Amino acid sequence: MISKHILVVDDEPEILSLLKEILEEDGFDVALAENAEHARKARRARRPDLTLLDIWLPDTDGIELLKEWAEGSVLDNPVIVMSGHGTVETAVEATRLGAYDFIEKPLSTAKLLLTIRRALEVASLRWENIGLQRASQQALDEPIGNHPAIAGLREQVQKMAAHNTPALITGEPGSGKEAFARYLHRRSARASSPFVAVGIAGLAAENPALEVFGSEEGNSVHYGFLERANGGTLFLKDVADLDQNMQARLLSALENNMFLRVGGREPVAVDIRVIGATRRDLLADIQAGRFRDDLYYHLNVVPLHVPALRAHAQDIPALLAFYIDRFGEQEGLPRRTFTARAIHCLCGYRWPGNVRELKNLVQRALILGESGDIDSGEIESALGEQGNPPQTVPGLDRPLREAREMFERAYLEYHLQISAGSVSKVAERAGMERTHLYRKLRILGLDPKQVGR
Repeated sequence: MISKHILVVDDEPEILSLLKEILEEDGFDVALAENAEHARKARRARRPDLTLLDIWLPDTDGIELLKEWAEGSVLDNPVIVMSGHGTVETAVEATRLGAYDFIEKPLSTAKLLLTIRRALEVASLRWENIGLQRASQQALDEPIGNHPAIAGLREQVQKMAAHNTPALITGEPGSGKEAFARYLHRRSARASSPFVAVGIAGLAAENPALEVFGSEEGNSVHYGFLERANGGTLFLKDVADLDQNMQARLLSALENNMFLRVGGREPVAVDIRVIGATRRDLLADIQAGRFRDDLYYHLNVVPLHVPALRAHAQDIPALLAFYIDRFGEQEGLPRRTFTARAIHCLCGYRWPGNVRELKNLVQRALILGESGDIDSGEIESALGEQGNPPQTVPGLDRPLREAREMFERAYLEYHLQISAGSVSKVAERAGMERTHLYRKLRILGLDPKQVGR
């Protein structure tokens, strides 16, 4: 676990010493500042995860310092204000400026530590929610699928999680690259630290360096994505879209674990894992002079390729069940069931938008469709609207027995998923005797409890 960095600003040496001892004993990394100028330098040197700020300082009033930081848009981490001469007006002003809380001196160690932990939890949840809102698929506990390619990727990611090596994830748009990046982060020692996803294509065209590396102007400091990800993981979507100048600056930052903010003079140290993702062939881009080979080899220590959904179509039933449940729980949409013919139709579709397209199709069917089962007609109508009707059905190139087994497996996995592993419910839906169904599950190697989790 990466220690949280706390900046303590107070003009009393005894309090500084006491707080340093208490916080370090509790596992925090601590920096001290005895006045406003030292606090500015400390925040410029390293972005704190939390700041303890005394109101009465010898050179600048703490409230004024808080105003300065708020104007510089750097209150993206919590500030807890402390004072031995506090008033209601001061507390109100501090919270209006963005302070998380106001604590009176003399300090209660138990109350202080509790407030710090709560403030860090709130900050962590805030960044996690922002990340989830921006994520194309939202974070799953783990990427869904039992196909050997997906199971093998999960296993590979679990091995990588024990190390801090960079990673490069390739795959078609919507195939689940971010889901695997988040899975790697959550399985690593950095799981309690930020996961910051950066869409390269969405950076400000006039000055992308400012958003990635941050900036300095006078006493004002703007923290970029690199510092916001400090201690955690930086996920670069569409890394191939970086221009040559940004590629060079990013490579320097990753190799040296430090960088300069725009307008800055002193290097800033960072400790991050970087994961790049792209839909493009980077080797072709290198040959065309569009991508630096040194950055490619820095990122491509452990390459991960996420297959297109059509390559693991047997996972479609499990994905359908997952999104039906998720939209039911999160958005209150009605839970509907896909018929066997509808699943057959979906398994034969080419899915140019991959898992993202499947998710959208499920959501649309739950919002716009009538009550009852989702049949093949409704699916064909929905897919036809996109101008991309179903194409080759998986298994047509196999012997009949293998093709039938593929479909039976997908069909039963789907119904076990939506029935939470209840064999009796699946038997009723499928029109089969339970004893016959149990025999079929054994032949296919399906464990109802495992599949229905």
